[in-house]
Amino acid sequence: MNHSSSTAAAPREPDVPPYQVVLAETDWGSLQTAFGNGEHLPEVLARLLEPDPKVQVTALSELTELVCHQNTIYEATPPVAMYIAGILTHPAAMTLRPYRNVPIRATLLTWLASTAYDASDEIVDRTGQYFPGFLTHDSPLRVFRDLRPTLYRAVAPYLQDHHEDAREAAGLTALILAEHPALAQHRDHLAVHAHRILDTSSNDPNRRVAWKVLEAWGHDVTDINPFQEEPWDCGPHSDGHSNLTPPF
Repeated sequence: MNHSSSTAAAPREPDVPPYQVVLAETDWGSLQTAFGNGEHLPEVLARLLEPDPKVQVTALSELTELVCHQNTIYEATPPVAMYIAGILTHPAAMTLRPYRNVPIRATLLTWLASTAYDASDEIVDRTGQYFPGFLTHDSPLRVFRDLRPTLYRAVAPYLQDHHEDAREAAGLTALILAEHPALAQHRDHLAVHAHRILDTSSNDPNRRVAWKVLEAWGHDVTDINPFQEEPWDCGPHSDGHSNLTPPF
């Protein structure tokens, strides 16, 4: 006997394709980066899987210069983000960074958070004031924004990561990605993670993002001291791409 539910199941976010598929099926040489085309990106991406954390972090720093330079989304940025999301489950993501004793996975997640912030509603609205119509249907920025549900699916498992840094980075990334209308169903759950960042994080830019998200989603934040707006660190960049510097 078949029983049907009266409530339709919420749509499931698309899976991130395997990183090997992203690497092999992307025409990297045809994609724009900040410094020419992306023909050298496969070699840089492959170094993220090296067992040496210094090699991994240096590769991620190179990727930042190539596909996130001046907080810009380039043609190569979306597939690079998909590759990074795809290797979150790889054993190499558990390599510990010397001195910091933080798994590389936390750094990868923070990179995704910083890059997602560059494509966030706040940045799009701010840029649109000066460049009306810049968000065309086929622009790299639009492509990245359309990938947010897929990226969210890769990030969500780490909201309960056993390592505090990875857990906070996953929460921050998920909060930014959840601006996408298709992810609205997750916002009540993610509000718990926003409050956790506000309560436990020592990173002011991360706390500022969490506060702004709660405010935008209609939560009462009157009992939380508002953050002074700082144009140079209103997003997670203060510890997003800058944490790719020594000591590794």
